[in-house]
Amino acid sequence: MPEQVALVIGPTGATGGPIAAALARRSGWRVYGMSRTAPSGEAPFTHIAADLTDSASCRRALAAIEPVTHAFFAARAPFREGGVEDVESNVAMLAATLDALEARSDALEHVHLLEGIKWYGMHLGPYPTPSREDDPRHLPPNFYYDQQDLLSERAARARWSWSASRPSYICDVAPHRARNLITVLGTYAAICRELNVPLDFPGSAASYSALSELSDATCLAEAIIFVSTHDAGKNTAFNVTNGDCFRWCQIWPLLARWFGIPCGVPRYMKLATWMADKGPVWDRIVARHGLERRSLESLASWEFADFVFAKEWDLLSDTGLLRRAGFNACVDTIAMIRDQLDRYRDAKLLPR
Repeated sequence: MPEQVALVIGPTGATGGPIAAALARRSGWRVYGMSRTAPSGEAPFTHIAADLTDSASCRRALAAIEPVTHAFFAARAPFREGGVEDVESNVAMLAATLDALEARSDALEHVHLLEGIKWYGMHLGPYPTPSREDDPRHLPPNFYYDQQDLLSERAARARWSWSASRPSYICDVAPHRARNLITVLGTYAAICRELNVPLDFPGSAASYSALSELSDATCLAEAIIFVSTHDAGKNTAFNVTNGDCFRWCQIWPLLARWFGIPCGVPRYMKLATWMADKGPVWDRIVARHGLERRSLESLASWEFADFVFAKEWDLLSDTGLLRRAGFNACVDTIAMIRDQLDRYRDAKLLPR
């Protein structure tokens, strides 16, 4: 097979990193990652520096490499948890990237856009579930809408195709990413154990029993590459989740058992407030268990935790379109959580 040239925009993020790693495992692919700042340490891609809001900067970066055949846009403007995200900045980054790619469009075959289930308004309140890719949009703003409209309009005038993915909360072993449900669960449970208190669920009884779902980062990356390289994936969006669902009332007793503490009850509390003074407790845990010396805030985003546990409505996506396209991999969510917790423990980031 002739060599394909992949460009991952946002290559160190929650999805960009796994996409780059999955591509690097394949033969016949050369992988570049474009962002403002180079990653620290080794990376599964060749980094090219660019200001993603500046078309000229992106053009200069891409002029220095081979023409790109497949682009994976996984960058995101800074945002405040739970709020309306910046439409203008997110659209500007995608537009600058497309301008640069189209300047060398002779080789470009496909552009993939990472979206999410906020497309359906899951952050606004109850919405029709299981959500389907052709469900009506909610009242804007929603930067996913503007980005997809831009992408599809550009593709309609060109020879390349597009696709988009809509995952749920993305889970991975990513030690430098605090916005991660796995380290939120692990650090919270470890602190409850250290303080000799039951593992209360930090949300309401309704959120404790609502249906939810997650997206394993590696499986998500494989799905993204699949739809970006098969005809069935052209010019449409796909829900991408693990393929199962759960209720927190099923997970919570297991989490308590894994940490050897009593399972508590739903007790609504904002962790961003209640965990604000727990840094010294975490430092004691680190010293006692010989963990890597990391601050609690560098491991767990409590604002993200509050966003997750506040949902009193079902989060459920229909993944039938992805399956009918030919991608059938799925993940056991409970096994995924346990496995990723264990990998954090092996890395001396969480206690046993």
